[in-house]
Amino acid sequence: MKTIYLILICLACTLGVNAQDKRPLAIALAGLSHDHVNLIMDHYKKKEINLVGIAEPNKELVNKFKKSAGIPDSLFYDDLKVLLQRKRPEVVMAFNAISEHIDVVRVCAPLKIDVMVEKPLATSVKHAEEIAMLAKKYNTKVLTNYETTWYGTNQEIYRRVKEGRIGDVVKMVAHDGHEGPEEIGCSRFFLDWLTDPVKNGAGALNDFGCYGANLFTWLMNNQMPVSVFAVTHQIKPAIYPKVDDDATIILEYPNATGIIEASWNWPYSIKDWEVFGKTGYLQAVNNKALRTKTNKTGYEINEVTSPQAPYQSYLAYVTALLRKEIAAADDLSSLTNNIIVVKILAAAKESARTGKKVLMK
Repeated sequence: MKTIYLILICLACTLGVNAQDKRPLAIALAGLSHDHVNLIMDHYKKKEINLVGIAEPNKELVNKFKKSAGIPDSLFYDDLKVLLQRKRPEVVMAFNAISEHIDVVRVCAPLKIDVMVEKPLATSVKHAEEIAMLAKKYNTKVLTNYETTWYGTNQEIYRRVKEGRIGDVVKMVAHDGHEGPEEIGCSRFFLDWLTDPVKNGAGALNDFGCYGANLFTWLMNNQMPVSVFAVTHQIKPAIYPKVDDDATIILEYPNATGIIEASWNWPYSIKDWEVFGKTGYLQAVNNKALRTKTNKTGYEINEVTSPQAPYQSYLAYVTALLRKEIAAADDLSSLTNNIIVVKILAAAKESARTGKKVLMK
């Protein structure tokens, strides 16, 4: 009987842990001005998250989401510090200006509350390094979310390259952008900081240049490029008078070259990634279509299924990571990767300003 009793206790404990693990992630939001917040609102409406609070001082934004998402008054706070004095989320997700990411980490890290920000991590190397220092000091995770992280095609490219399927990588090309944030109908709250050189750090160079830098850094095992050279343009100065709206960035590695083409002037939305190896070619045309070619075959296009759980979405990934269902790694969301991304973007801005190649330390 004693043995049976102990077994029942162990079983009850196990069931309790599993039940807890399956609960929706407890999330607090820092800001509502980034239009990507609409994705987390969809999760809220479907009761897929436990939204414990929102820190947003802009009353017009607050009223907007009270109506559109049916969020009660009790969840809104003017200040993140006050919110975290009263609520204890598992993670704070930042949907504010990139320049404000550092402020979110300054509040959360000492409280040992993990953070996920929208790409890129920071507007400057100084901010990125302070974020890294705070994360290390307080043993806090700071993750960066990119839409392209959850593309099955990108993950398939990575897997095939690491398996040696196309030989050594010699060139990578990333095209990222759309017709322009004004043209595609971004909210005025989003546009207010997205087109500001201080709040966003740049224009298309930061907004879309970060995607290629993130993927290249991942594929190159977090290796810093040898040099960065960039050219930017203001093709539509009447619409975007303060920032660049088109950028081309060339990354030099010891045995490979990376080319990032970021623009608010594409005739359509695009997020693709090409990788040339010595014996083959891979292209993530979008999140599902993978185009391939070897030195012995013609082009083929195959559909890639959704990534294996929990790598199919940022919500699934963060939930699994914070609940220790998967181990932390230097992946696309990691601080290691994204500090390098910020350094690449900073070097690109300096190169575009001076017209010279910037050597990386």
